[in-house]
Amino acid sequence: MSLLYTILAFALALGPLIVLHELGHYLVARACGVKVLRFSIGMGRVVWSRRFGPDQTEWAISALPLGGYVKMLDSRDPETAPKDESELHREFTRQSVWRRIAIVAAGPLANFMVAIGLMAVLFMHGVEEPSARLRAAPQGTAAQLAGVRGGDTVVAVNGNPVQSWAELRWQIIHATVDKLDARLELRAQGGGSYNATIPAQRIAQLDVEGDVTQALGLDLWRARARIEKVLPGGAGERAGLQAGDLVLRADGKAVEDGLVFTETMRAAAGRTVQLEVERAGRVLSVAVTPEKDAASGRGVAKVMLSQPVEMVTVSSGPFEAIAKGAERTWETSVMTIKMIGRMITGEASWKNVTGPITIADYAGQTARIGLATYLQFIAFISISLGVMNLLPIPVLDGGHLLYYSLEVLTGRPLPARVGEYAQRFGVGLLFMLMALAVFNDLVRLL
Repeated sequence: MSLLYTILAFALALGPLIVLHELGHYLVARACGVKVLRFSIGMGRVVWSRRFGPDQTEWAISALPLGGYVKMLDSRDPETAPKDESELHREFTRQSVWRRIAIVAAGPLANFMVAIGLMAVLFMHGVEEPSARLRAAPQGTAAQLAGVRGGDTVVAVNGNPVQSWAELRWQIIHATVDKLDARLELRAQGGGSYNATIPAQRIAQLDVEGDVTQALGLDLWRARARIEKVLPGGAGERAGLQAGDLVLRADGKAVEDGLVFTETMRAAAGRTVQLEVERAGRVLSVAVTPEKDAASGRGVAKVMLSQPVEMVTVSSGPFEAIAKGAERTWETSVMTIKMIGRMITGEASWKNVTGPITIADYAGQTARIGLATYLQFIAFISISLGVMNLLPIPVLDGGHLLYYSLEVLTGRPLPARVGEYAQRFGVGLLFMLMALAVFNDLVRLL
């Protein structure tokens, strides 16, 4: 059932994005007067089709569920070449270079517009996220040396306002990729504000593939370790813990927040821990022996803590939401291109290349979390599709745009022989990238 749920979430995420991408090509081609012969979802042999519209365009579903295509009247292919001179003016290659550019660019543009729309809807609805309030930074970390204090809230990074933990982390990743100082503006819990700067030298040492915020000593603020629910049959129930208990100490050491309590229990599998808890104004001693989890080997007390982090609702008005959606789409696109550049130069691992298995797994995970998280995932995938299709690789939209850009500069189209060799190179390169993506997926899976 879980596998079926994941497959369904994957299909619902990717299928509409492919349709909208190809619909972008189709609509602009029709607007430019080009005749569209087939609109296919999937590649390879056509398994179902119907003809509609004044041009009797064939709307098809093909055997391989990998992308799709729009087949236009095109004299370069005998199968799609005009059969009648009266249709020559509707043939793709006879259009001006600017019309061809518009038709090819429409697909990726549709993906970006979908992402902007989804993000705008989320911003208008309001997304509940962990706040940018910080936990006390460990001694010796970059955040602690910069003067960041526990309990305070980050309100801006390098002049860019942040409302949530996700926005804070995004800005830190930006600084990491660009190797810049991270200038934090914080609101103190007691009132007032102050600035703390993490120098670029420390930022440059970070691994962008890892948890950059944690590496700097920046972590989510957690509430005190108050028991909300004691699960039946667990170590907590046997020890006598009750809902409402506030854990003060463990083996004589102060339990500052819920994370400290959780880590203490995880590290004490099969070992008794002496807790001091506050219950109804009295301090009691409770001995808990966490069970060893068979899967992870960690200790489990089987108690639930009260809401561990401070949450905020990030919301905007319609125009601000659209602006934020466009800004987030642009930033994500730029970040994706930078990451591709880092992989090419060897600064980032090629393990970051993911394929359909990993995407399907993430689709299932985000769908289980909730609709808002799932829509954020779909927006990210839509941006990724747009960026990947714009890469200057023959066969992809970006490769065709490169051809037409050269035509604009030189005043004549690319020689047919050059285009043929480029197409072969592009197919080979895409095949290698797909093989790498599937290999990475299998390594993660196994």
